[in-house]
Amino acid sequence: MAASMLALSCGSVATVILLCLGCCGLGSADRVEDQAEHFFRSGHTNNWAVLVCTSRFWFNYRHVANTLSVYRSVKRLGIPDSHIVLMLADDMACNPRNPRPATVFSHKNMELNVYGDDVEVDYRSYEVTVENFLRVLTGRIPASAPRSKRLLSDDRSNILIYMTGHGGNGFLKFQDSEEITNVELADAFEQMWQKRRYNELLFIIDTCQGASMYERFYSPNIMALASSQVGEDSLSHQPDLGIGVHLMDRYTFYVLEFLEEIHPASQTNMNDLFQVCPKSLCVSTPGHRTDLFQRDPENVLITDFFGSVRKVEITTETVPLDPHLETVDIRLRVDEVATEPLKYTEQLPVAQIIHQKPKQKDWHPPGGFILGLWALIIMVFFKTYGIKHMKYIF
Repeated sequence: MAASMLALSCGSVATVILLCLGCCGLGSADRVEDQAEHFFRSGHTNNWAVLVCTSRFWFNYRHVANTLSVYRSVKRLGIPDSHIVLMLADDMACNPRNPRPATVFSHKNMELNVYGDDVEVDYRSYEVTVENFLRVLTGRIPASAPRSKRLLSDDRSNILIYMTGHGGNGFLKFQDSEEITNVELADAFEQMWQKRRYNELLFIIDTCQGASMYERFYSPNIMALASSQVGEDSLSHQPDLGIGVHLMDRYTFYVLEFLEEIHPASQTNMNDLFQVCPKSLCVSTPGHRTDLFQRDPENVLITDFFGSVRKVEITTETVPLDPHLETVDIRLRVDEVATEPLKYTEQLPVAQIIHQKPKQKDWHPPGGFILGLWALIIMVFFKTYGIKHMKYIF
């Protein structure tokens, strides 16, 4: 009897142990499944960019360069043209005043051509209007419009919206003939949220009194940056005597310099972007607004908006795809390497050319130099020979 009771007790203990081990195993498996689901299920699965230059005419060259500089950066970081809506109010590359046709430069040394060889402009010239811009944001595009003119985002899209031009307190001018107000822009963003057209939205504007454009925002998950506060001007930068105009605005110039240091796997966060252009550099006071954004900016990577979404695991080890395939040395001799022109995103980064001196061939005399030289020659002549010898000249 005692032996049977002991055997029963031992069997019960073993059963309990097996049940505990089974529960632990199931719990471990559940945790693994949860981690896998969290990895593949995310509120952010794709990125879009809407880049808008609202200014026409040659003296607004810098606004086109601003927009193309941001365009170049987002393409370099992985956002394809199919996910970029580029709106340029004027074609500076083909302007008859442009001494270097088919180019738009963002640096006075003319080293960085931001127009490139594969720019896809979706809205150009008089297509850049307030109506078309609002239609792009809200998705109210005519059925006849091609896919390239549409913002086909969804509730898992992170959207970068960059705007530059001439503005004032509560408005931004389009084509020097109409303007969009901060109330209209805020209502458009609310429509986007109600129609589930974005997950998170980053709004950047480079214009005078830019901070006034995000004062009326009230939709969730919006982060906003501006080049100047209310009552301040947003100043230009990089004058070029050869082209005859300023090449960029100060705020966008320093943002571009910052983005040149970012790569697709970079861990740089939005707090770093807030500090790129202090008042000592911009002269104006850049501003930002984060109260509508749910995440801490310190936890928001720059590539969450400026790059593509990459669900990959980075490894430094070599993975052989075919163990029976022998390694083949395909390296070419130096004289056999084909020389090709630099592609659009492979040009020399701004960080390496920012302190270079201008080339000798691009040097131009300062204003009034020739006139002053002739005045000096005439003064020396009069002092030496006097007015009585003028008859021998004329």
